Amino acid sequence: MTFTQDDLTTVASDAGSRLDLWVDVITRTQSRRIAEIGVFRGAFAEEILGRCDEITDYYMIDPWRHLEDWNKPANKGDQVFDKIFQEAMDRTAAFEDRRRVLRGRTTEVIDQIPDGHLDLAYVDGDHTLRGIAIDLIQVYGKIRPNGWLAGDDFARRIWQHGQDFEPTMVFPFAVYFAEAVGCPIYALPFTQFLIEKDPSRGFSFTDLTGTYPATDVLSQFRQAPQGIPQG
Repeated sequence: MTFTQDDLTTVASDAGSRLDLWVDVITRTQSRRIAEIGVFRGAFAEEILGRCDEITDYYMIDPWRHLEDWNKPANKGDQVFDKIFQEAMDRTAAFEDRRRVLRGRTTEVIDQIPDGHLDLAYVDGDHTLRGIAIDLIQVYGKIRPNGWLAGDDFARRIWQHGQDFEPTMVFPFAVYFAEAVGCPIYALPFTQFLIEKDPSRGFSFTDLTGTYPATDVLSQFRQAPQGIPQG
């Protein structure tokens, strides 16, 4: 099924929420095999599985454990993460026949997915420069030709959580990654992004929100982190 930029523009303008946007994308692209990196409590997985009956395999990738080298507010203790993991399992229990739980960091579990197997991957895990680089590079080969690589927290400014935490680098790194692999990337509402895995089309960055700044990092370091809008 052909899914054009005009289709994506319509989806972006019609979506009332992040979930509405991705349900529409998944439906229109007829995506059957999907991976979510960064599942946390499982709210997103529950909604997507509940609203997209066509999904046959939904890979849930998350370490669900404390990480000594991850300086972000969501980094909790192991006991807390055990409860969060159980919540994710409870939320998606009704879809046990379609979910594929891979508990571990991306580098630890990604090879359990065959190359070229996924129709779409959604990255919502470690948003630091290290994390987004690892996740995009590791999952890219698992997506079929003409498939889709998407993600959350495509924040317009790197200081998403203030200066006490590592900067959020999904934007602009995802743009740089798309340029490196020669594929189109789109900025979408609700701080989302979408890369089309079609190198024949060449790299382009299309901002369907009309709100993203230049993709350099230096100008962002020159801005105070307080009071910067992220939505």
